[in-house]
Amino acid sequence: ADPSPSPEAPGPSTSSASRHHRAHRSGGARDDRYRSDIHTEAVQAALAKHKEEKMALPMPTKRRSAFVQSPIETCTPPDTSSASEDEGSLRRKAALSAVLAQSLQSPDYWINRSVQSSSTSSSPQPQPQPQPAVSLLADVLAHTPPLLTDTSHGCCLGVCPGVPVNSRVSTKIQQLLNTLKRPKRPPLSEFFLDDSEEIVEVPQPDPNTPKPEGRQIIPVKGEPLGVVSNWPPALQAALARWGATQAKSPALTALDVTGKPLYTLTYGKLWSRSLKLAYTLLNKLGTKTEPVLQPGDRVALVYPNSDPGMFWVAFYGCLLAEVIPVPIEVPLSRQDAGSLQIGFLLGSCGVSLALTSELCLKGLPKTPSGEIIQFKGWPRMKWVVTDTKYLTKPSKDWQPHIPTANTDTAYIEYKASKEGTVMGVAVSKTSMLTHCQALTQACNYCEGETLVNVLDCKKDMGMWHGVLTSVMNRIHTITVPYAVMKACPMSWVQRVHIHKARVALVKCRDLHWAMMAHKDQRDTNLSSIRMLIVADGANPWSVSSCDAFLNVFQSHGLKPEVICPCATSPEALTVAIRRYHISPLPARAILSMGGLSHGVIRVNTEDKNSALTVQDVGHIMPGALMCIVKPDGPPQLCKTDEIGEIVINSRAGGTMYYGLSGVTKNTFEVIPVNQAGAPIGEIPFSRTGLLGFVGPGSLVFVVGKIEGLLMVSGRRHNADDLVATALAVEPVKTVYRGRIAVFSVTVFYDERIVIVAEQRPDASEEDSFQWMSRVLQAIDSIHQVGLYCLALVPANTLPKTPLGGIHICETKQNFLEGNLHPCNILLCPHTCVTNMPKPRQKQPVDVGPASMLVGNLVAGKRIAQATGRELGVVEDQDLIRKHQFLSEALQWRAQTDPDHVLYVLLNAKGVAVCTATCAQLHKRAEKITATLMERGGLNTGDNVVLLYPPGIDLIAAFYGCLYAGVIPVTVRPPHPQNLAATLPTVRMIIDVSKAACILTTQPLMRILRSREAAASVNIKTWPTIIDTDDLPRKRPPHIYKPPTAEMLAYLDFSVSTTGMLTGVKMSHAAVSTLCRSIKLQCELYSSRQIAICLDPYCGLGFVLWCLSSVYSGHQSILIPPLELESSLPLWLSTLSQYKIRDTFCSYSVMELCTKGLGTQTEMLKARGLNLSCVRSCVVIAEERPRLALTQSFSKLFKDLGLSPRAVSTAFGSRVNLAICLQGTAGPDPSTVYVDMKSLRHDRVRLVERGAPQSIPLMESGTILPGVRVIIVNPETRGPLGDSHLGEIWVNSPHSASGYYTIYGEESLQADHFNTRLSFGEPHTLWARTGYLGFIKRTELLDASGDRHDALFVVGSLDETLELRGLRYHPIDIETSVSRAHRCIAESAVFTWTNLLVVVAELSGSEQEALDLVPLVTNVVLEEHHLIVGVVVIVDPGVIPINSRGEKQRMHLRDSFLADQLDPIYVAYNM
Repeated sequence: ADPSPSPEAPGPSTSSASRHHRAHRSGGARDDRYRSDIHTEAVQAALAKHKEEKMALPMPTKRRSAFVQSPIETCTPPDTSSASEDEGSLRRKAALSAVLAQSLQSPDYWINRSVQSSSTSSSPQPQPQPQPAVSLLADVLAHTPPLLTDTSHGCCLGVCPGVPVNSRVSTKIQQLLNTLKRPKRPPLSEFFLDDSEEIVEVPQPDPNTPKPEGRQIIPVKGEPLGVVSNWPPALQAALARWGATQAKSPALTALDVTGKPLYTLTYGKLWSRSLKLAYTLLNKLGTKTEPVLQPGDRVALVYPNSDPGMFWVAFYGCLLAEVIPVPIEVPLSRQDAGSLQIGFLLGSCGVSLALTSELCLKGLPKTPSGEIIQFKGWPRMKWVVTDTKYLTKPSKDWQPHIPTANTDTAYIEYKASKEGTVMGVAVSKTSMLTHCQALTQACNYCEGETLVNVLDCKKDMGMWHGVLTSVMNRIHTITVPYAVMKACPMSWVQRVHIHKARVALVKCRDLHWAMMAHKDQRDTNLSSIRMLIVADGANPWSVSSCDAFLNVFQSHGLKPEVICPCATSPEALTVAIRRYHISPLPARAILSMGGLSHGVIRVNTEDKNSALTVQDVGHIMPGALMCIVKPDGPPQLCKTDEIGEIVINSRAGGTMYYGLSGVTKNTFEVIPVNQAGAPIGEIPFSRTGLLGFVGPGSLVFVVGKIEGLLMVSGRRHNADDLVATALAVEPVKTVYRGRIAVFSVTVFYDERIVIVAEQRPDASEEDSFQWMSRVLQAIDSIHQVGLYCLALVPANTLPKTPLGGIHICETKQNFLEGNLHPCNILLCPHTCVTNMPKPRQKQPVDVGPASMLVGNLVAGKRIAQATGRELGVVEDQDLIRKHQFLSEALQWRAQTDPDHVLYVLLNAKGVAVCTATCAQLHKRAEKITATLMERGGLNTGDNVVLLYPPGIDLIAAFYGCLYAGVIPVTVRPPHPQNLAATLPTVRMIIDVSKAACILTTQPLMRILRSREAAASVNIKTWPTIIDTDDLPRKRPPHIYKPPTAEMLAYLDFSVSTTGMLTGVKMSHAAVSTLCRSIKLQCELYSSRQIAICLDPYCGLGFVLWCLSSVYSGHQSILIPPLELESSLPLWLSTLSQYKIRDTFCSYSVMELCTKGLGTQTEMLKARGLNLSCVRSCVVIAEERPRLALTQSFSKLFKDLGLSPRAVSTAFGSRVNLAICLQGTAGPDPSTVYVDMKSLRHDRVRLVERGAPQSIPLMESGTILPGVRVIIVNPETRGPLGDSHLGEIWVNSPHSASGYYTIYGEESLQADHFNTRLSFGEPHTLWARTGYLGFIKRTELLDASGDRHDALFVVGSLDETLELRGLRYHPIDIETSVSRAHRCIAESAVFTWTNLLVVVAELSGSEQEALDLVPLVTNVVLEEHHLIVGVVVIVDPGVIPINSRGEKQRMHLRDSFLADQLDPIYVAYNM
């Protein structure tokens, strides 16, 4: 990691300099949400409290290349933000930064001061170039206490005293552990029922929870709606009247981008154009007999905000034509955020025609042929341009039909729900008219007034006041579109001043922008305003903007009483509005956040840090009736001190969700019920989606919206409140204000809060991390809720709504699908997941010697044991002689059948490069024996290492050793390109086996003595090296014959997945019974051919490659797995070419074929590849069968004739190399489904296929002849019953005779190889495999006609992870992790102390690295009830794998802790 400061990441400067810098930046902090001063103070107090706890949080480690930031010039900052603030807040910050400099920003808050240990924690590797960061840090050090830096990685580390630190990673993990040792705030009430189901419950409510105590609320009535004689019978009638009598009167003025008036539409023009459009729509679109539009059809209106005139004409034209307008946003691209949902709206409203302007149509995305593209999810649309030049003047006799307002739908307004679906709220003609009348009465509109509208005129307040009510009252509306506001934030204030406007319609954002920009405007006068309507006044954070605006503009004639916040909802339209002429004194409520989270109103007295200040939104609308009901469950009336959803009954509200009758009923036809559950009346109410209460004097207070509600562990939190807290955390220079999304995701039976923000391109890693850590602490303190995840994404990457806000729903979707591409992420599952099941306490085991064994039953169940068929007695004395020792078998074959070919070795082209007949093999072995006797100076029983590539030389050398009476040890040769990693293992085996000599080839001999080899091992101390490439033709004086069959034949060394090197001793007797067992199981005899694609160095792979053919006489075609890397189809084409019936391979080979050839089956088929000859394809393994891999292999190559029954697996272990092997006889391997939760408790619960939380297990092949297997409790060593999980013990004549160790640990030998059951069958000696599994009696019959007992291997005991008292198998967690995201190629898990570490290989681009972190954490929590401690994202191929294709998790763990992985990202979950 190179921390040298790039130009775009300036080093940390002192606070005064950055303040100075900020004051000069232009533009306003444009945003819908503002912090109140009170809140900023609260956040500081909360953070100061945390400071006392001095915790060092480990910062994530990130590879520099992963996030190359483009220089600032090329990054367009998002348009809704910038950094400067008003002067007041700058002064506030100046005061604050002094405090902050002492408390929060002192690095000792983040870093334990332990300078004495700096030498240990800075990273061990040498630093090639001088680090420029050091000089920069010098200035910082001048202002701060001593800072521990690790310059080579550009991040700070705290080291806790008393912890031996050996690398950067372990230091960080130690920090993480220290943070986790803190007592958690909420006491965890834990539930756990250990029956077959594990039940997780939400913690029980705290008895001190505040409960509502007031009486039941009484519905609140609005003032009566007055009757005015000259009110029109319908809205179109009002337009007709003004068009005729006041044609010159201005209706609408539109501004250009600079804020200058562009055109004014008079009432006459508006009327005549709307009339033309209505006529054109009804008469000119189709033919007379088949018109395109009928009255009542729905029509989409697609007009940009910058062209309100065209929109007004289109809207009124539709009303006059009696078609229903559906205004929507202009779609910008095919993939627009939410375009699918708009498609859903158009579909549910049955829209097939869209009206638009010529200019807008030109801007829409087109196909190459010039057609407008089909937007994602939209129905097919016809587009009609409504510019005046395309409209037809109505004929003299045509008059529009203007009926009196009735209950038919007038227009449809869209609304997006919390889930992101867009629905159309239908407003009837009566509602539209009544709403205009109610607004006129409430706002006291007079004919001819001027109104400035800054809101979107397509929906909501902007439309209700600025398009509908204004026309009813012949008001002159001046619209100030968003684009104008961006260019000139003061434009609306100037318009009010120039036109002496009486009413202005704004949002808090507009107040804020005007304050930012007002410095240049000395002479504005706002005294003409009688109502400044704040459309989002119901947002709890609006109060501070209103106050601040008043503060600045009171000197410009703004009267305090004219500020009128209001509350609106798409369903109920206007809910309440403050009237300047009724209640001069606005009310404030200072509420306790804690109370609010329990839905209770409590005036905040003691802790002002967690208070919420809300202002009233006035009284409810004239003619309406309002109640407060519980937001969830039946609509029960709330008590007076309870927060609930506001429901309204009014003639002026929406009537339904168009085309969606089901949802409509739940929203528009709610009848509140009392405490007893009885309805309070007949009248239906509409839900408004607003949460609030009624204060004194019937004033309405709103504290949030249902869609911003996050329900966590039974408490309610408001998304806007969390955003405000986050934005009050200094310094906000890390993120863009207003580009923040807060939502909750369901993980593990509860909602978890996620915050996503856009990061500024110039924010440094440290700044971001510090800001994120503080946000976590502030939210924790103020809201008493834990954040699950906090993510920062690059600027401009969050999906936007058409008006520039954040599309929350799409953001959440991206988060869950792993498409968010964060550049910084922090997860805190440890604090917020409080509903984990209790850790398991191990129970004493129930079956002891006291439960008497009755026959083969234990505790009422059949003992879990299984036996292979009899080995049978060998009658023929000749055969006994032949088969007593393999060396004799080879001599016998060389005499009786010298020219029979035993071995054929293929190269990558599939050409046989070497063959060996019985005689040739015998002669080669003799030559090697003679050489050994001459040059080796060996004694009988010495160990000799065979270092050969896979091939026939290896086999000849093996028999040469047997002939010479020395003990062969086969070792995989070192990899010439990777000596540093592979040579030490070779050296270790040579040292451990005390080899007296090494047999090898010339090229390998050169490598062993090369300079490269000297870099990793001591090459001067090799034993004698003999190369066997061209030996003299000599015969040995005699061939050794062992005195007894118990003598050692060879040593088998292998590295287990846990990284242990173990050698086992194989006697001559074991070798010949093993070969005989395999011969019987697979029906091998001289006329057979088998193909082997395996590594021939240990286990069953070695037995099949070197021993089996000599014993049974069949021909083996040898395919070295390495050759597949250059020629993938080699193995399969060999099977086809030689018509092989039996083949043996490893998982690595199968995976290579599946991944590499899966897509090429057609091509292989064309080449004539045919696998129908294959009867059995056995995977040789020492692990749980990989069902997913074997199944996909079978499916992929089914087209090439591979029988679905052919693929099976074998199972062996160190103590017994071959326990199971699917042969020719015996039933097909069966598959069962096991409940994963039961496995963790060391139990097996069989479930049906497809059951949740189940995993499929495949039988590991038929048990070999002569083998007995029993399942034993590893602790009590008593036998277990059928379908119980326990250790697999084996009794067989071919078990190894012991470990080959230097120390001769007899106790371990006896325990693993010669152990007895604690009761039951005390005399039999068993070998312990170290694997967990179970035996299940199936319905199938075996060869002898008995019911077949199937052995299922679950996993190695050494590999299991003990976490929370449960036993986990890494493979199960890894399977879940690999499913979590399409870019996870492979994964591995291990534990470090009690933390679970997940390493995932990323196959996508590095931008996607951080997407994996939350998904991996989620899936492990959901499926395994574990909290991941560390997530490490690495490149493909980093997870080490051994020759059998097994993951070397312990090697991986060691490399991780020694800091050798070069990870793309390491996330420490807090």
